[in-house]
Amino acid sequence: MTPETLFYIIIGILTVSFIIDQILDALNAKHFGDPIPSELSDVYDEEAYHKSQSYKKERYKFGVITATITFLGTLAFFFFDGFAFVDNLARTLSDNAIIVGLVFFGIILFAGDILMLPFSYYSTFVIEEKYGFNKTTIATFFMDKVKGWLMLAMIGGSLFALIIWFYQTVGTDFWWYAWGMVTVFVVFMNLYYARLIVPLFNKQSPLEEGSLRSKIEAYAQQVGFTLDKIFVIDGSKRSTKANAYFSGFGREKRITLYDTLIDDLEEEEIVAVLAHEVGHYKRNHIIVNLLASIITTGFTFWLLSLFVGNPLLSEALNVSQPSFHIGLIAFGVLYSPISEITGLVMNYLSRKFEYQADDYAKNTYAAAPLVAGLKKLSKNNLSNLTPHPAYVFAHYSHPPLLKRYRNLVR
Repeated sequence: MTPETLFYIIIGILTVSFIIDQILDALNAKHFGDPIPSELSDVYDEEAYHKSQSYKKERYKFGVITATITFLGTLAFFFFDGFAFVDNLARTLSDNAIIVGLVFFGIILFAGDILMLPFSYYSTFVIEEKYGFNKTTIATFFMDKVKGWLMLAMIGGSLFALIIWFYQTVGTDFWWYAWGMVTVFVVFMNLYYARLIVPLFNKQSPLEEGSLRSKIEAYAQQVGFTLDKIFVIDGSKRSTKANAYFSGFGREKRITLYDTLIDDLEEEEIVAVLAHEVGHYKRNHIIVNLLASIITTGFTFWLLSLFVGNPLLSEALNVSQPSFHIGLIAFGVLYSPISEITGLVMNYLSRKFEYQADDYAKNTYAAAPLVAGLKKLSKNNLSNLTPHPAYVFAHYSHPPLLKRYRNLVR
């Protein structure tokens, strides 16, 4: 295979991926105006339904524009030897492979984020603001960006530097060491993310004593679930959208409720939502997802070790000096079809897990308050009640509300 052939294979993968995404988005958009299923007729009144349709259409149009500009910009970067330019720029600063790799990805990621900043700003302060979701201040918006860049530089940069060092030290066997390091990091973050990272962006407070906490503790005792850590997070700092999630395991397991969830739902509905989250833990979904992530990461590193040293990858991007970071760019695109397939499998598994967690909540608490809570959350988030099945298959990690409703009331 010639470098030119590989280059056009890469362009072909990018193009096909873009076209498929646009087809799925268009199919989904055609269903925005479908009649609401009778089982969900109480979710929206007429005014709210029109508002939800308008929101979905506006987000769709904005998504098409953003995706198209991103795609065209990516193609231009490939065709006009952008990677070679950045690689040469990085090499003017150092001849150390680790520093060159860090500078290379630092330039690309930072420049890409800066270029996308106007779109992110418009999404937050125009679209989300227009429909009453945005609570983010301009100061918070930019502070989040800065914090994100610093975290990426410190954590992502350290991990990437170690991976390059492993590659330089042991050659193609680097994948074992990289896999082990990333596995330790992923397990650590699963345990301590809520304790170490979340406080950088949000305030977390223990749920105060009262009827809600008493009901949660009574339910936890009923199902034999030790739950000492129940936190409320100030989600309203950025959005009116509500959520709840389970994190950690062992002594570090905790339930986190958004303050918006507490404001939007009745106490019985909140306990039902929490019962769903407990169901994920009781059914070992957290562990299964963690193991699946670790196995997928190992497979990816192994495959990367077979190709990253091939000069053809660098030549395809018109970079004269082969390197780990250039090989990683080409491999990342070539691997994306496999990544899409694993993503489909993980989404399918996630939807199955959601049904199981719903069943657990139904069997150990009650179906009615969970149904009522899900309906309120869908209304408050202006959710799409009639998504296209193909779009659900490709993108949804949770089943659509209608399917969850039918599963809960059967």
